Amino acid sequence: MDKPSLKSLKTRRRLVQVSDAALVQETLLAAAQSLPLMIQPIVNGLSLLTWVEQNLPRLQTHLHTHGGILFRGFALSGSQEFGEFMAAVSTTPMSYSYRSTPRTQVEGNVYTSTEYPADRTIPLHNEMAYARQWPLTLAFYCQQPALEQGETPIADSRRVLARIPEDIRQKFADLGVLYVRNYGGGLDLPWQEVFQTEDRQEVETFCRQADIEFEWWGTDQLRTRQVCDAIATHPHTHDTVWFNQAHLFHASNLGEAQQHLEHWPRNAYFGDGSEITKAVLAEIRAAFAQETILFPWQSGDVLLLDNMLTAHGRRPFTGPRRVLAGMADPYSSQDVQAAKEVS
Repeated sequence: MDKPSLKSLKTRRRLVQVSDAALVQETLLAAAQSLPLMIQPIVNGLSLLTWVEQNLPRLQTHLHTHGGILFRGFALSGSQEFGEFMAAVSTTPMSYSYRSTPRTQVEGNVYTSTEYPADRTIPLHNEMAYARQWPLTLAFYCQQPALEQGETPIADSRRVLARIPEDIRQKFADLGVLYVRNYGGGLDLPWQEVFQTEDRQEVETFCRQADIEFEWWGTDQLRTRQVCDAIATHPHTHDTVWFNQAHLFHASNLGEAQQHLEHWPRNAYFGDGSEITKAVLAEIRAAFAQETILFPWQSGDVLLLDNMLTAHGRRPFTGPRRVLAGMADPYSSQDVQAAKEVS
């Protein structure tokens, strides 16, 4: 498989600074790129939780500047400590509801990363950008890197937006994205898993509250339609970012076996229902490819992302791989509108 043009992170690392307390060093993995910032302990036995708790304002500044921070060499003890890390770096934890991919809850609000087959690429995307509510804070914890590949590529959503031609950006800004999902029949996740309930009434209540159109069909199948913004403004940095999953939800991203189904598991259109053409999708995918940053996982790594500023994905891999994920700090389209009214 041809690889996209990647910004190689084998470039010599450039020292940025040593903290005032001389406990950690902060480096850029690639001299020409500000994403991600890497923080490593230079004192044996330094607790990541302790350091984070004592440096939260500085950490938030780094996260808003760089979009992502890689903590390396801190040796977290496991999923419980990763959950404690998530609680330390965020205000409000999030459970994985209104799901779009298979995951397993490990404990609390810690989940496995997406459980797609190892040979499948997960395109770069922002977590839950297909919904009206999404996490601002996202983190991954590598317990076991794959034997080969299995990286979690990342890209700056500000730079992705800038690379997409202006006429395409404007059309998405004007119309948004219509996400259509079909649940049941073995096509994708069943609605019971997506909505975390067996009760149809609960599903219907959720959909009404989230402005999701729905219809039941067949014996136990559900179709939903929802229009969401395609471009967003970050609540803290006020940066404008590309924030949608049009290229990921689009039927062209489905596997070959699903291309000829009568009812695709999912698809994406412009918000008025018109087709997103192959040419437009090619421009979007090219923008992501040009901004992709790739680095190999090391056991114990923790990657902290600002979910609106930074997209992520997954490369295919061989051998066992275990990467956990956590989400926090929910933000919604209603919050966006409220911020506009205040300003």
